[in-house]
Order: sequence, then structure tokens, then C-alpha cells
Amino acid sequence: MALSTDTPEAVGLNGQRLKRLECWLEQQVESHRLQGATALISRRGKNAFFHATGDLRRDSVVRLFSMTKPVTTVAAMMLYEQGHFQLDDPLALYLPEFIHTPVWNGEKVLSSRATPDDVLNHVEAQQSPITIHHLLTHTSGLSYGFMNATPVDAYYRHHKLDTVGVNESLSSMVARLAKAPLLAQPGTAWNYSVSTDVLGRLIEIWSGQSLADFMELNILQPLGMSDTGFYVKPAQQSRFTHLYGPAAGGELGAVNGHGHDSWQARVEETHRARQVLQPPVVLEPADASLFNNAPTLESGGGGLVGTIDDFSRFCQMLLNGGELQGSRLLSYKTVEYMRQNHLPDNNDMAAMGQAVWSETSYQGVGFGLGFAVVVDPVSARMITSKGEHHWGGAASTFFWIDPEEDMVVVFVTQLYPSSAYPLRRELRSLVYQALES
Repeated sequence: MALSTDTPEAVGLNGQRLKRLECWLEQQVESHRLQGATALISRRGKNAFFHATGDLRRDSVVRLFSMTKPVTTVAAMMLYEQGHFQLDDPLALYLPEFIHTPVWNGEKVLSSRATPDDVLNHVEAQQSPITIHHLLTHTSGLSYGFMNATPVDAYYRHHKLDTVGVNESLSSMVARLAKAPLLAQPGTAWNYSVSTDVLGRLIEIWSGQSLADFMELNILQPLGMSDTGFYVKPAQQSRFTHLYGPAAGGELGAVNGHGHDSWQARVEETHRARQVLQPPVVLEPADASLFNNAPTLESGGGGLVGTIDDFSRFCQMLLNGGELQGSRLLSYKTVEYMRQNHLPDNNDMAAMGQAVWSETSYQGVGFGLGFAVVVDPVSARMITSKGEHHWGGAASTFFWIDPEEDMVVVFVTQLYPSSAYPLRRELRSLVYQALES
């Protein structure tokens, strides 16, 4: 279901300058960066631009991966408004297994005979407990195995602490996760993690429903997101897309500037990205995808599939302050609170930990509840608005919400990993250059 439409000019966009965005989208396919892409711009409550190219259409069903996280966060905040928890509640109040979760002390595991479990010999006790707020802001100390940066990540990989395609319940995975060491003391560092999957388990406890059922009844149905869910329904199969990867290069978790990559590597990446490349390769065919079957574990951190129009409606609800076309999910005060920077001392993510994706160092970008928040566009080296909030998924999908400009932008493709090309930075510049009033 799409929002109502209007001309670009009617909502303060320049239609001629938007042709630059159309050309850019076409170039992504012609240069073999992408197999397909779609972009949608909504301003002042109206869809004013849409373009599809390659193998993607407007009604294509795609893997949203981590764009699931803001949806799960909204679900949690709906339960917060119902009085089920407080933000400073200890996680162990609801999941007692986290009372004694150890914390890695930062020492390297140096022995050539070391196993991933040896990190448990280099731990200390929690100085303060993990709170619900820590989960919402990715400052819990939890991690992801794909980071490939620390002995904690190696422990996650060894014990298969993954969340998509795992043949176990969410409660079982979370219980095993409580035995893994935290990467840092709770509240001291920003680290992208399975925090939102733990939050999904809490939603089940607070609501008495499965995560899928709670989302369906309280978010997806009220917002008319009929093509969104935790798996591809039989009627959607013909619209589900392949997942691609670049023919060469690309590693999930690669960082730029403030991580292990040098500025020389950035130059080489940019040079490569401007060439005509080999066509992307299929990593997961649509008809052989894990998403074709209802999952045993419903991942609040990365389990949803959906369409560009569905996700645009979700974003418009947030831009509207928690309401869309008569369905109110959240109070406008709750949404205002969510889009503030919640990192200590108004820090940006670069000061609180290591950035994840190569197209940004996360200078000038803080974190709210469920998404990143721009606190200083100049430091971020992005033409955007202070207070703009955004997030993306591992298949290079991306969205941002700009309250100052009354605008939502959603970009959909299916290229894994999201660090392959600086698509998101390029897209921003092409959108903002088209603003006229």
C-alpha cells in the first residue's frame, strides 16, 4: 500500500534535478555495482519520486535485514508506553541468566593453542548491569560474530550465536548468549550487536505473544504493511528477489578512516567503484532462500522481509510523530525522545566505538533508540539536517527520516555486504541537491 502521490514541485522538489538521481540509479546497474535498485522520496506526506531499475520493481519483496531493528524498537516502545518496563530496568530483571554474564577485560588471547572459549579466562565481573536502555542504544556490551575484530566475536562465531536461519528458539539463543562475555562494560562503548534480538525476546515476555504476532497485530496491520513479515508467503514468491554480492571484494564489518582500513584503501575502493565491474554474483537465489519458510527464531535484529512502500509507511509514521492515517502507534513525545542522541555526553559513535561501514566514520553521528541520529552534519561530512535519523541493512538497503525537511527517503537493493560501495553517501547528495523550497 503506497502513500498518496504528488508532483515533485508540489512538495518543494525540483523534478529536473531529480533526473540526476534517476541517472545515478541507472548507472548503478549499468556499471554492475548492483543488479537492481529502487528509491522512493516522500515529502510533506506525499510520495513525490519513485524510480526502479534492473531486476527490482516497486512491489519486489526484499530482505530488510537490520532495517528490522527500528521496527522492533517501536514494538518495545509501544510496550513501554503500556507500562511494562522502565528504560533503566536491569535486563536481568526479566532475563535472570544475564546476572552473571562476564565482561572481556580487553586482554588478547595470545597462545597458539588457544580456542575461542579461552576468552573466558580473560574476563571480569559487570561493574553495572545491562539495562533496557543499553539494548536500545547498542551500548550493552553485546556483539556480532561477523565483526571479526575481537576474541569475543570469535566466541560468537564458534558458538553460532547467529540469529537468521538458526534452528532454535529465540529464548534458547538468548540463554546461550548470556554465557558469552560482553565486549565492554555496559554503557561504556557503542558496539553494533545482537542487542535488538535480545529486545525481541523481551517483547515476547512483556506481551505474552511471539514477536511475529505482536508485530503483525500492533504494527504491520495498523500501518497497512501487508507485504512485510518474517518470511516470504507463497503468494509473494514470484516477487521475491535474489541476494547478490560483488564479483570481487567486500567484507561485512569493514571500516574506514578510524578502523583498520587506510585512506589509501579508500582511494583504491573509490577508483574501483568508478569502473565498469564484473556483474554481481548470486549469493542466495530467491527460490532457495532461508526466508521462504517460517523461521524457528524470529530475529528482531534482522529477520524481516518487505517492500519499499511498506517501509515508507513505517517511516512516515515516525515522521508524523507516531501516527499514520488514523492509526497511532506511539505518542509524539515518545518519538521525539527516540530521535534524540542517547549516547553519554552527547558523544558521536566514532568517540564511543568503532564504525561498521566503510561509507562513514560515524563522526558527527550519534545514536537514538533504534537508529542513528545526526548531531553535527559538518563533522559527519554530509549535507543533511541536524536531527535526521537513519539506518540500513546488510543487503545495502537504507532509509532516512528528516524532520526539518519533512522528508522520508527509502532505498532498496539486494547487495551484500553494505560496505561494498559508498551508495548511501552518494544517494544523500543526489536527494538534497533536488530540494527547492
